Amino acid sequence: MKIPFHAGLSESPPGRSLLLVTCWLFGCLLSSCAPERSEELHEFTGLTMGTSWSVLVHAAQLPLTRPRLQSQFNTILNRVNTEMSTYLPESELSRINGSDGTDWLTVSTSLMHMLQAAQDISRLTQGAFDVTLGPLVNLWGFGPEQDFAVPGEEHIDAALRLVGYERLHLDPAASALKKANGGIQIDLSAIAKGNGVDEIADFLERLKLDNYLVEIGGEIRARGVNDKNIPWQIGIEQPVAGQHGVRKIIKLENMAMATSGDYRNYFEKDGVRYSHTIDPRTGRPVSHRLASVTVLHPSAMLADAWATGLLVLGPERGFNLARQNELDAYFIIQDDEGFKEKFTPGFKPYFVNDNNNQASQL
Repeated sequence: MKIPFHAGLSESPPGRSLLLVTCWLFGCLLSSCAPERSEELHEFTGLTMGTSWSVLVHAAQLPLTRPRLQSQFNTILNRVNTEMSTYLPESELSRINGSDGTDWLTVSTSLMHMLQAAQDISRLTQGAFDVTLGPLVNLWGFGPEQDFAVPGEEHIDAALRLVGYERLHLDPAASALKKANGGIQIDLSAIAKGNGVDEIADFLERLKLDNYLVEIGGEIRARGVNDKNIPWQIGIEQPVAGQHGVRKIIKLENMAMATSGDYRNYFEKDGVRYSHTIDPRTGRPVSHRLASVTVLHPSAMLADAWATGLLVLGPERGFNLARQNELDAYFIIQDDEGFKEKFTPGFKPYFVNDNNNQASQL
């Protein structure tokens, strides 16, 4: 029997959609102290990767017509999806996962770029981030079938024998990969949305558009200012299941932002909650008290991957690694009295009107 699913997306872990774009949500909050609008705000929306996307452009004039821009955005995101989706049987990634051999396979340059980035984060997190965890995602029911169950030890052990970033070999010069075992299944859901954001943002910059915000399923990249001539305002969500309150507001300018959390996508069995965030090293959902991690980075793809890796590592090891790598990161940790928070030194300048902030800057 299927266990009730506490989430709303399907393509990739919906627990990662934890950012609220506040350029309209907090419009009334900011209007009293913001300058008058000087240029028009152009909005584009759609669906991709099992979630929604939006693009906001602040410009007096668009370089292309609105229908042409919408078409270009759809084309870019359709390409990303047909390369990296595990839900589309005809996608490039599905064909790779469907190959049960260990021969070298030629892959697209864009997929190779993402896999290289993923392997770098895997090494830095010592395997806490790992795109080969596909067998575990499917085993726990968070894959395309969404048939949730608590697997037995023998099944977890069998899946773990197919997991490990060291088992995926890349040859960037030849744009080829090789699986050490034909059963290895690659899952890019913790990095693909960020990559899609970067693809759209890079396209906008080629058009010489200096003020924009791109968002896919909560992963964001922003440049310049909004239509009130202030940096884009983003809300970090309070990590409470079934609620959508905002905990902090961040000003985002020439930066990307991603949040990973464990409270939107999960199932419950016999009174125990099992998060979609699976530790590739143990084969089990994380069970520590780190509720969410927000990472700021120039690349949305890397912010996306780092947020997942730090969440898996937990409140202490994740925070220490963020500091070692000079990441701008914000941690929300659950304790017996509710939530506490801490952030790395570089994160503090991004808070909006936070003079009373009680977070720990460590």
